Amino acid sequence: MSDRHLHIISFDIPYPANYGGVIDVFFKAKALAEEGVKVYLHCFEYNREPSDKLGKMFEKVYYYKRDISKKHLFKSIPYIVSSRISEELVTNLQKDNYPILMEGLHTSGLLEDKRFSGRRMLVRTHNIEHEYYNNLAKVEGDIFKKYYYYNEAAKLKRYESTLAKADKLICISKNDEKYFSSEFDKVEFIPAFHPFKEINAKTGKGDYVLYHGNLSVAENTNAVKYLIVNVFNDGDILFKVAGLKPTKQLRNLLSPLSNVELIANPSDELLQILIENAHINIAITAQATGLKLKLLNTLYNGRFCLVNDKMLSGTDLDKLCIIANDYGSMKRKINTLFKKEFTQKDIEKRKKILHTLYNNGNNTRKLIDLVC
Repeated sequence: MSDRHLHIISFDIPYPANYGGVIDVFFKAKALAEEGVKVYLHCFEYNREPSDKLGKMFEKVYYYKRDISKKHLFKSIPYIVSSRISEELVTNLQKDNYPILMEGLHTSGLLEDKRFSGRRMLVRTHNIEHEYYNNLAKVEGDIFKKYYYYNEAAKLKRYESTLAKADKLICISKNDEKYFSSEFDKVEFIPAFHPFKEINAKTGKGDYVLYHGNLSVAENTNAVKYLIVNVFNDGDILFKVAGLKPTKQLRNLLSPLSNVELIANPSDELLQILIENAHINIAITAQATGLKLKLLNTLYNGRFCLVNDKMLSGTDLDKLCIIANDYGSMKRKINTLFKKEFTQKDIEKRKKILHTLYNNGNNTRKLIDLVC
């Protein structure tokens, strides 16, 4: 293994690994390094600081300032791609002929660069990006942001054909695999890499329902509003909402409610305690895109997991969750679950499925066969 080398280009600095996309990047790179692959990590830098920890984990770590100037808005290629094209990156990659793994469509601009023809190049697709941006546009209230999202979605759809130049597309969900396989050859499915090794769910009962997520994101705040207005509107069951940067509007909505508790900006440790002690972790989404890594967190560490269909899209985790797609069935299922205990049998069922499909070790070996 020690003679295997790989460049990984990350759309963001993947540490701390505290949101969806970078969790997959960080734990994938970590797993590869632990298997003896010499990983050269290239990170685009904006809003997050360079990390000493990454430097100790990998062969070499490079940082590039992402160019977020407005000139990229007027280019024909998507802003998320154009703002990550770097001559400095090209220079560093040309020092050898090792394979390149590009994280997300965001970092795939190299596919158009003739200097890399003949080089082994793979793309990890984190989403069907044009669908994701169209959905962002639908829920965005600000007219200028809405226009940006729709415009970016159109550019992403046009740009997508560039992926045909990759040697392999490695999809993060079954849904994405189905979509990309209809458009391209050489598509593989490897699910998300994650930090969880064992099922740490507690048996017994908790006394609250938990929703957690980044509360500055419109999709998540809309989910919380929906749950408060339609599901937790009669005050019978304690509903805890935990997450980063809750908006002022959300704080004002929650503060008068006696059965709702907001935990703003919890530490990682507190969030894990909240997940473990909840009776039900509830996760709903309006977007059937990508894999929601918070779903894996709740299945490894929490008791009952109540979701809508879109949260499960392409995950193969249907058998481990309770599914409800409207507020009436959510209410009924919450009431039913509060009469039940979470048992050792439930834990064994999770072990069987999660340790097969979402096993980092198996997926690392599969990835090494593809990339090196």
